[in-house]
Amino acid sequence: MPESAAVYKIVKCPTCRKPVPWLPSQRYRPFCSERCKLIDLGEWANEGHVIPGEPLQEEPATDDGTCG
Repeated sequence: MPESAAVYKIVKCPTCRKPVPWLPSQRYRPFCSERCKLIDLGEWANEGHVIPGEPLQEEPATDDGTCG
């Protein structure tokens, strides 16, 4: 069945909230564009988005600069 005749779900872009069709041809889903995808990636890299949980305990470095 061609995409134009198929029933598909509409989701909101996590970055700009624009409606996005959930189709295999939608290259950046769930994002509407590469720009929104990169904005979201930057938020994760800058710790703007985090997954809640207990902080990790760091292992102390040894005298030679390695862990453990």
